[in-house]
Amino acid sequence: MMRLIPFAVLMAAWTWLAGPALAGDAPSRHGLAMHGTVKYGPDFKHFDYVNPDAPKGGTIRYGAEASFDSLNGFIAKGESAAGLGMLYDSLLASSADEPFSAYGLLAERFEMPDDRSWVTFHLRPEARWHDGKPVTAEDVKWTFETLTTKGDPSYRFYYADVDRVEVVDERTVTFVFKPTENRELPLIVGQMSILPKHYWDGRDFERTTLEPPLGSGAYRIATFEAGQFIEYERVGDYWGRGVPVNVGMNNFARIRYDYFRDANVLVEGFKGGVIDFRAENNSKIWATGYDMPEIERGMLKKETIGHQRPQGMQGYVFNTRRDQFNDPRVRQALAHAFDFEWSNKNLFYGQYTRSRSYFDNSELAATGLPSAAELEILEPYRGRVPDDVFTKAYAPPATDGDGRIRANLKIADDLLKAAGWTIKGKDRVNETTGQTLAFEILLVSPAFERITLPYVKNLERLGVQARVRTIDSAQYIERVRTFDFDMLVTSWGQSLSPGNEQRNFWGSSSAVEPGGRNYAGIRDAVVDELVEKVISAPDREALVNRVRALDRVLQWGHYVVPHWHIPYDRVIYWNKFSRPETVPMQGAQIGAWWYDETKAQALAKARGKE
Repeated sequence: MMRLIPFAVLMAAWTWLAGPALAGDAPSRHGLAMHGTVKYGPDFKHFDYVNPDAPKGGTIRYGAEASFDSLNGFIAKGESAAGLGMLYDSLLASSADEPFSAYGLLAERFEMPDDRSWVTFHLRPEARWHDGKPVTAEDVKWTFETLTTKGDPSYRFYYADVDRVEVVDERTVTFVFKPTENRELPLIVGQMSILPKHYWDGRDFERTTLEPPLGSGAYRIATFEAGQFIEYERVGDYWGRGVPVNVGMNNFARIRYDYFRDANVLVEGFKGGVIDFRAENNSKIWATGYDMPEIERGMLKKETIGHQRPQGMQGYVFNTRRDQFNDPRVRQALAHAFDFEWSNKNLFYGQYTRSRSYFDNSELAATGLPSAAELEILEPYRGRVPDDVFTKAYAPPATDGDGRIRANLKIADDLLKAAGWTIKGKDRVNETTGQTLAFEILLVSPAFERITLPYVKNLERLGVQARVRTIDSAQYIERVRTFDFDMLVTSWGQSLSPGNEQRNFWGSSSAVEPGGRNYAGIRDAVVDELVEKVISAPDREALVNRVRALDRVLQWGHYVVPHWHIPYDRVIYWNKFSRPETVPMQGAQIGAWWYDETKAQALAKARGKE
């Protein structure tokens, strides 16, 4: 045991001499792009989509649904409050007008070799926690180790290829990566919210808490009442206000979230002026819920703001851990009972486009037949993936929208019979086990009941017993974390540069890890390998082709009944804010908006006249 001590010291010294310690051998950087070069040079003053002279002040009030019982948003316990991310800074900050590029925030500069096998960050000497103590390299190391051992399971999947974190000196820290072609690693470790080690000493990180935590970001918690509201105040002496990535951002003096039990009550609160801003995700409310004279009089602004973000996938998700959903033919059959076209016409006011890809609204989406480049990636898996991956363009079942879906139900009936599910009386029964095809559709939002109940009616025509259950948010979160559901409505958001998060979405390990986001329970070695190919893509062209290959395999796995998407943001707000004219590819950036005193006074005057 004693002999290991000098050997360990010797090895550590050799590591620094031979590897990452030679940071001077790598060029110093101010920013980094996933592929290609960054848009902004080393002397940039601010992003193009902000107003650097935006006034500071005023309050913006948001609405949130359900409740919260914790101010620790890093663990898989409790319901964390909205907005907690504003408390913390990260080493790097991403720009919204590039696919995936980041620039220094806590880190003033960094070094990295061409193979991206490690990255060394140099912290800004002025970086401070809200208690005045400096942000140190020890904080960075402690944060990484704590999140990956005690935090939400997603951190373990996301940072799985980080080998170790080493403190060089008080303001210098190095991340050393495992031997892999994972070009995203320097960027994603740079995105990590850094936590104060000295604050958490003596506190249990794995427990929920209602003690306002210490941060280093532009905002801190001013006041709150658990489950009712939380209000943040801008830190007057915030250390990072002059850092280029922050210029023109964080303009509101106060940001408040008020909680409401459901969307309908929240909307009424908005109409009554309790809430200032709402990003509306309900098509019916958007179409009919804001028929107000205040819009015509300019008191309310109702806008659609375009973007180029991938839309990801939302849908009814099959839990393939359940026996009745093991066979992909069953999943494909049940998708034929969902009449999107009727729903879009009668429930959504024609606002939506049917989703067919896990990366819709982007060049990453697999469309048509596989290209030569995609076939080169997929060919080694022939026989291990459905033949349709190679020969057909995936499209979800479609109808005429008139409510008559007998043709689709006939296809579904044939698929179910082929899978061994036949009709006995009025029920769909498994020929071998005698099991009735029955399942529960778990919801957390009552707004989805009007969409799901017609689907249930169509399933009944197939002899399938589906029931809808809407539960409160606390129960829902716990059941989802433990995969205690048959089918649920959920979504996987995507970026323009997919990477390590795909392990959490589709990886076999995530399928068995409580708190993982592989809700469908996919355990497929081919999917695992394609995910790793996405992560190791050497350039943008390779990334696009590898994502498309993964997309095709997921599409033909029939893991979801696809829903819908729109290529713009729907926002409505009381007319007391202004925003920059430039909208970046990532869409509306509310952090760049500001409180407009002139507009606010005019609004108050108009309300007074009412």
